[in-house]
Amino acid sequence: MSGSRPNRTQWAAITAVVLALLFAGGALTVASAQRDAEPRTPVTESADAGFARDMSVHHQQAVEMSFIVRDRTKDEEVRRLAYDIANTQANQRGMMLGWLDMWGLPKVESGTEPMSWMGMGGHGDAGPLDGALMPGMATKTELDRLRKAEGREAEILYLQLMSDHHKGGVHMARGCVEKCSVDIERKLAQGMVEAQESELALMADLLAARGAKPRG
Repeated sequence: MSGSRPNRTQWAAITAVVLALLFAGGALTVASAQRDAEPRTPVTESADAGFARDMSVHHQQAVEMSFIVRDRTKDEEVRRLAYDIANTQANQRGMMLGWLDMWGLPKVESGTEPMSWMGMGGHGDAGPLDGALMPGMATKTELDRLRKAEGREAEILYLQLMSDHHKGGVHMARGCVEKCSVDIERKLAQGMVEAQESELALMADLLAARGAKPRG
């Protein structure tokens, strides 16, 4: 009877084989789950890439306007707001351009209308309006006016232009929250919505204190 029953050594071998099979099966399951969980690299036509490109351009103009007004007024409230916007949006722009590099995608996509990833194309068939590539962006004429303005006039014009700019940015960021597939990018877009809506309220107060209001 004892010869027909596995001894301790045989039981150990059988146990080792069973554990090895279980481990191998578990490892395959984990590896498969990890592959499924890994985000796919966005393609150039994706909302992720389109948002990163378009918002980088949008942010660049906000930084430019903020630097202009810094030199056109001595008002500390407006200068502080301009510094915060320039600093925040320059950092966010760097993140988005970094993602495009990481994804191996171009920062400029020739032949593609701005905001086409949202199902719209900038200003449509009319093309850019005096250099404004996307809704909310300032025109070349408006930027020239800002460069020439001083003091209170510069403050009001900056606050009005930046209010329009933020409204366009919020619209675009909400589009990414709905359409982007990369989680960290959606979180950044949601953060933009919340921060820029807060700044819109602040700019409305600053305009009211100067006897003005947003244009739209």
